[in-house]
Amino acid sequence: MSTLTVEINAAIQHVEVTEDSLVVDLTDGRTVSVPIAWYPRLMHGTPEERRHCRLIGGGEGIHWPDLDEDISVGNILLGRPSGEGQQSFKRWLERRTERIKKRNPSGQDSA
Repeated sequence: MSTLTVEINAAIQHVEVTEDSLVVDLTDGRTVSVPIAWYPRLMHGTPEERRHCRLIGGGEGIHWPDLDEDISVGNILLGRPSGEGQQSFKRWLERRTERIKKRNPSGQDSA
């Protein structure tokens, strides 16, 4: 089995999450867009939660504290979707649903 080693010489400088894409501007001048469907936690986030992110590691990654999601520039550039397992995501989604119900018992807050 061979291993691919790639040197990443760009950092993220700006992030935008649309209804269907994660778009990042890199320090080397590129803009890269990947499907939001690759990252189920982002897909289930509200627009406000998607906007609430910060760069980490000097632009090596992005962190969304409200969604407990981290995505690296390397994985974006290599076209790697989330590696989170189905069981882990299911547990996260169940906890999220419970938090939303507690926050808004009437059920009018959509996630």
